[in-house]
Amino acid sequence: MEKGLVESAAVDALVERYEQDVGPLRGAQAVARAWTDSAFRARLLEDGMPAVRELGFGDRMDGHVARLVVKENTDTVHNVVVCTLCSCYPWAVLGLPPAWYKSPAYRSRAVREPRRLLAELGLDLPLEVEVRVWDSSAEVRYMVLPQRPPESDDLDQDELAAIVTRDSMIGVERL
Repeated sequence: MEKGLVESAAVDALVERYEQDVGPLRGAQAVARAWTDSAFRARLLEDGMPAVRELGFGDRMDGHVARLVVKENTDTVHNVVVCTLCSCYPWAVLGLPPAWYKSPAYRSRAVREPRRLLAELGLDLPLEVEVRVWDSSAEVRYMVLPQRPPESDDLDQDELAAIVTRDSMIGVERL
């Protein structure tokens, strides 16, 4: 930008595309497929990388070959993803990580007091719901398979993908 080779707006647009469209859209497609195809759901939960490869992406994660582990939210278990050491994140399926994901406060509090942190982020979970925190690393990336909203039974796969958010796949939001 300083040399006039690229404009700030172009960089901002590219970052926004990866934050809001490309990455989260890929993960949302995987979630929607899992909601509509029980065999795909089983493969995704068994080993995420081969499953997302079926959708045409996920071969490389953040420059490293990584394992993608997908954890399913249920009525009794809510999963949250964090990376306590740095900010390991499954870019190939979730796009760019949000700034708060990299913050020391999120990284430490997600482990120490996850329920309280989630409440501050707007997600109040009933006490009977167990919160499980998954710590990503250079070798393993985690993604949450959110619960399918009950009012979504009549939606097709594309419509379902449109309601899935990046934050629900990190576990800081319920749909």
